[in-house]
Amino acid sequence: MKKYIFKRLLEVIPVLFIITFVVFLLMYHAGDPVAIMLPEDASPEDREVLRESLGLNEPFFIQYVDFIKHIVTGNFGESIHYKTDAFQLVLERLPNSFQLAGMAMLVALMIAIPLGIWSANKRNSFTDLFITGTSVLGKAMPNFWLGIMLILFFAVTIPIFPVSGSGTVMHMILPAITLGTSIAAEITRLVRSSMLDTLGQDYIRTATSKGASNQKVVFYHAFRNTLIPVLTITTLQLSMLVSGSIITEQVFQWPGIGLLLVQAVNFRDMAVVQAAVFVIAFLVIIINLITDIIYVIVDPRIKYS
Repeated sequence: MKKYIFKRLLEVIPVLFIITFVVFLLMYHAGDPVAIMLPEDASPEDREVLRESLGLNEPFFIQYVDFIKHIVTGNFGESIHYKTDAFQLVLERLPNSFQLAGMAMLVALMIAIPLGIWSANKRNSFTDLFITGTSVLGKAMPNFWLGIMLILFFAVTIPIFPVSGSGTVMHMILPAITLGTSIAAEITRLVRSSMLDTLGQDYIRTATSKGASNQKVVFYHAFRNTLIPVLTITTLQLSMLVSGSIITEQVFQWPGIGLLLVQAVNFRDMAVVQAAVFVIAFLVIIINLITDIIYVIVDPRIKYS
């Protein structure tokens, strides 16, 4: 187990280097931060002094090495727009993104697991076709469109929930539903297919022939054996929620890392963009690593190789 974890941690290092290089390369060609930081009437001498103080007059490779050194120490520089440490700013917004991702995943599981089990138990019936079709529709709907529709109906037409912002659980419900819908659609289909595979196994038929009730067969025998793929997709989708909630946070003005990243791109705030992208990438890698470890723990048949 320890060797497996150590090996997976070693695999993280080159991935992080690739991510840092891509982020630095994109920001290197995104524009001149000096033009943003100084007024238009600034003299060429002032621009050159600032450029030199920021190290922007150095060759590409030297700037990248300095960037790596700063990452190791957690120093991404100061935000041009917010006038504060970029890395600290990202960390302050991160809990809000975790809250939204956690609530969205809770919504997704509350929808997906019952519907997936019900659909599998009613195979090829109208209920099964309706749930499957609705799942496809839920996956196809763009998050930004669903978010806008929810705002128009539940915040404007029927003012039940706040339009945007944060502070209470009520602020979190609409963005959580928006994010959780597409996740629920995917998990529903996975639960259904996994349940159908399990319900066709010999031990299920044996349990049924011994007089076990349908409820006990479905929930005690069948569903327990579908938990491994469901657990896997849940943890993987959690990483997608943390990294992919940018549009939803923008629609609902939820003060998470996604909204911060969009604003930083608009302001061409390179320090914040680099810090946010690095933190998101690091979280995705760590969540995937935890998923692999949990997968091995849950199913002992899987080897550590």
